[in-house]
Amino acid sequence: MKTTCSAAEILSAVTALMLAGSLVGCDAAANAFEIIEAAPGVAADAPAPAGDAANALVQLESIPVKGRAPKTGYTRDEFGPAWADTDRNGCDTRNDILARDMTDETFKPGTNNCVVVTGTLADKYTGTTITFTRGQDTSSDVQIDHIVPLSDAWQKGAQQLNADQRKELANDPMNLMAADGPTNGAKGDKDAATWLPPNKAFRCEYVARQTAVKAKYSLWVTKAEHDAIVGILEGCN
Repeated sequence: MKTTCSAAEILSAVTALMLAGSLVGCDAAANAFEIIEAAPGVAADAPAPAGDAANALVQLESIPVKGRAPKTGYTRDEFGPAWADTDRNGCDTRNDILARDMTDETFKPGTNNCVVVTGTLADKYTGTTITFTRGQDTSSDVQIDHIVPLSDAWQKGAQQLNADQRKELANDPMNLMAADGPTNGAKGDKDAATWLPPNKAFRCEYVARQTAVKAKYSLWVTKAEHDAIVGILEGCN
């Protein structure tokens, strides 16, 4: 017999899945994850739903609003080695996310379907379709973006996390997305106050995911960033 969950229970269940990665006894929460498509055999989970705009606004109000801390001491190494195999599935995080976010993937023989050679990306930042081919001159066409940039995270609380927590943040599938390389480069370490995806249809999901990541890792937002996120979320359906 199926259980029936209220909207609040569903949100709590999904949040529990997102933060703890464990199963909860709510059919509706499980169904919320079933609708997110993931490549078979890929251990990197698709990003947990951040909730609708109303829920994201509630979550945003729980995040402290502070000034940006100095960037002093920031290096990529503070978040561990790039694309570590944190889930221990034998594949590095970059290839996990490529396989998760693309379709029609092919893999390098002998890599246990780890190393993505080709695929097609429906890029959320630009709304365009990108054909990916692994190679010295072509791999950078599709990059793995940190939804909350690591430098931004460093300046808004990540300095206070321990090394393992920062490594988790850098490799968390919820904070990662395959994206058009040049657009990702243009984004850099900007927050929502200074950069938003050119594809306006993705902006609601984008800022909701930023909010979810910052809440999960106890990061803060600046006043300008907070107001920019509110402005986007209040215009979402």
